[in-house]
Amino acid sequence: MKSWLLHILVNAIAIIAVGALFESIHIDGVGGALLAAFILSILNAIVRPILVVLTLPITIVSLGLFLLVINAITLWLTDVFLGSTFEIAGFGMAIIAAIIISIINLILNSLIKDMK
Repeated sequence: MKSWLLHILVNAIAIIAVGALFESIHIDGVGGALLAAFILSILNAIVRPILVVLTLPITIVSLGLFLLVINAITLWLTDVFLGSTFEIAGFGMAIIAAIIISIINLILNSLIKDMK
């Protein structure tokens, strides 16, 4: 439970950073980022495994690069669920944001792991 909450906090920080980098991503403050991170974690737990199984052939052919599209889909679904609290201008921006959020998560999670 504690690591799940930490993961949500790390995702919220990554979402805030991406929102600060691009004007085409709008977040309504820290509360909106925390809510977006919470919804994103639920979607990653429920929807993402289904999408991975359904798109397994194209993921294998693309050598795993299609997983970036799946990450963008879950990010876009978060945008759909949250409405004006969290908005992404388009699917191309969702792909770019998913890549940057993944990189930020990787860095922050490695820093947290080193602290433990």
